[in-house]
Amino acid sequence: RASPQLRPTATAPRLPSSGQLFAGPAKAAGAGKPGRAVAGARIMRPDDANIAGNVHGGTILKMIEEAGAIISTRHCNSQAGEPCVAALARVERTDFLSPVCIGEVANVSAEITYTSRHSVEVQVNVMSENILTGAKKVTNKATLWYVPLSLKNVNKVLEVPPIQYARKEQEDEGKKRYEEQKLDRLETKQRNGDVIFPVINPEPHTVGYSQSSLIHLVGPSDCTLLGFVHGGVTMKLMDEVAGIVAARHCKTNIVTASVDAINFHEKIKKGSVITISGRMTFTSNKSMEIEVFVDADPFVDEPRERYRAVSAFFTYVSLSKEGKPLPVPQLLTETEDEKRRFEEGKGRYLQTKAKRQAQMQQAARQ
Repeated sequence: RASPQLRPTATAPRLPSSGQLFAGPAKAAGAGKPGRAVAGARIMRPDDANIAGNVHGGTILKMIEEAGAIISTRHCNSQAGEPCVAALARVERTDFLSPVCIGEVANVSAEITYTSRHSVEVQVNVMSENILTGAKKVTNKATLWYVPLSLKNVNKVLEVPPIQYARKEQEDEGKKRYEEQKLDRLETKQRNGDVIFPVINPEPHTVGYSQSSLIHLVGPSDCTLLGFVHGGVTMKLMDEVAGIVAARHCKTNIVTASVDAINFHEKIKKGSVITISGRMTFTSNKSMEIEVFVDADPFVDEPRERYRAVSAFFTYVSLSKEGKPLPVPQLLTETEDEKRRFEEGKGRYLQTKAKRQAQMQQAARQ
């Protein structure tokens, strides 16, 4: 039976092809101890990037999820028991600290940092490398949560082998993060009733002007061994829709700046038709917040109606040809719901800004 705290996601891991991610133990660590890790690398090609040569945020998110899926599945099968695969339940806020360009190598490393009875927390870092000059820079840090699903029964969540902590504080801090994300997941699911309707002849810079949707038939190549959509595939499609919304709003080159928590509420089965919808919720002087959610229409032989499978907020910035931040046109809100969402987005923006300033002050003191 699925844990009420972390339900199985719309995804389960799929082994990447050799052209996507080469993964293996990054260092010899004792089984069941923090530090057990995987690492992978892939050169960025033109089809990974936008017209300005910046790699799509969705491509990086997909690589992050692949690394997390590999290490989680390995850990959950590290002890004798029922075979399983780890399914993505949640991605915490992810900041895109620096863009990755065509020709650079993205190095991805993943490490398990906490386990509860039915979930695994994985920390993933991404570093870009210019293989001509040797220059390296950190581009992403992400935290992902997985649950192990039985290969025999996809609706059965298995228990996770515990890990050993070097200090009691590590376990206590991990438990605190677990409780916080559990609460946020429940709150997010409760407000997931909105839908996006088309607007006739919308004015520029309004919500209706830039809102976008993408319809996708889930095929075998999108899915895992269990027949459900791979988490990285879903996140890549979400980033594409968010990017279209941002580009329509400001008519410039845009890049992903950050992604708020991505919550996977329900599994999406092979053969389903998914609708990925995005709409602008908030703009500051130099950033745009876009709400993106994924609705699934089940397979034709199933009686279930359309349901909300995934939801998240993406933040984009507008860049000049030289890569410098540009001012963002102010979002024009028209309805009471749009005004409410704008104020909620403003609250998230100010909270993130205050947290970032506090971190910078703390780093300066150290």
